[in-house]
Amino acid sequence: MNTNKLSQKYINTLCIIFLLFMTSQIFSHETAGSFSSYRIPERAIEFPDTDKYLTIVADLHTHSVFSDGHVWPNIRISEALRDGLDAIAITEHLEYQPHISDIPHKDRNTAYRIAAEAAKNTNLIVISGSEITRENPIGHMNAIFIEDSNKLMNLDKSKIAEADKLVEQRKDEVAVHGGIEMANHLALASLWPVANAVNKANEQGGFVFWNHPAYKVNNGIATLSKEHKEFIKNGTLHGIEVVNENIFSEEALAIALEYNLTIIGTSDVHNLIDWDYLPHQGQHRPVTLIFAEERTKPAIKEALMKGRTVVWYKNLLIGKENNIQPLLNAMMRIDSARYQDNSEILEVIIKNNSDTKIQMTNLSDHSFMSNHDIIEIPAHSAINLDVKTKEQLTSISLEFEILNALVRPKTHPTLILYSNIASD
Repeated sequence: MNTNKLSQKYINTLCIIFLLFMTSQIFSHETAGSFSSYRIPERAIEFPDTDKYLTIVADLHTHSVFSDGHVWPNIRISEALRDGLDAIAITEHLEYQPHISDIPHKDRNTAYRIAAEAAKNTNLIVISGSEITRENPIGHMNAIFIEDSNKLMNLDKSKIAEADKLVEQRKDEVAVHGGIEMANHLALASLWPVANAVNKANEQGGFVFWNHPAYKVNNGIATLSKEHKEFIKNGTLHGIEVVNENIFSEEALAIALEYNLTIIGTSDVHNLIDWDYLPHQGQHRPVTLIFAEERTKPAIKEALMKGRTVVWYKNLLIGKENNIQPLLNAMMRIDSARYQDNSEILEVIIKNNSDTKIQMTNLSDHSFMSNHDIIEIPAHSAINLDVKTKEQLTSISLEFEILNALVRPKTHPTLILYSNIASD
């Protein structure tokens, strides 16, 4: 064989190998719409379905760089998948746009569109939404399940002079909050009556809830304004954040109960979930557990409108009693009950089928051999209780107060666990 031909063939082979290697390196990098991993079992948030409904784990308040967040929308999808969420809402501020100079976008649906595209080959439900932003006492409200976020904002050019005055009055804050372009946009957009934005959301069939009512500028106390009361009266405000980020508001819970608003808990995440909520250290983002008939957007929306929710926050469950009780019944059960060696000591195994560590106190007449009345059951675990029954029974009923659950301010629900006793 010709030596030159052999050399050329060898060179061609090396070139092909090199090109294949480079191609594999290029395409091994993730695209802007991809995500690095799926559900991570040790950090996935898991709660059982109730007897009547599916339990949907949702975060209904999140941000990306398309308002005041610090990540691209596909990162929110990756985080949600890692945390085992069933649904997530992308809720960018309409008016507050600190990145407007660097990331100009006339279409306020952009973040949702990017997130929905990133999630299209997954089971994650991505819900459209926006945050309506006004000064206190009205504050901020989220509108979710809307069709077009652009219709919730209006820049009335006839009010530019009025907006300029507002910017001048707060010129010391301008540099801190995104510069003059952002300040002008925020001032002009905020002059549109908030009732118009709320009405536009409702015209689209949106679910509207009041965000972080216990914010620091309110001295941490949730207080209804006359505008909120009017929205509630008109049926255009449907829920309230009892939990936002790391803040729980007893006053907001009381408002939810008094005015029959849906109880909501959200992360309101702006940075990475891992930075703000440390799931790798066993902590978790606040979520809303939604009790829906189906795992679909219409069913989730229907459940929210009917107020079928419980919030999970720092190992605390918060909800209306008619929602908490079925969840507790699904989470807790007596796995077995059997007498030891024909004695009157009943060995009862109680199982916790949820992600929350149950903390409870005994309310029954029975006492225990090896435990006092305050009992803890770790997540997805079981404990043995040696119950002194004084005589052999055919069934056992144990009543507990669930200390890490609230049905109203400073009020815990009770749970009765019942089981027949196995006969040897």
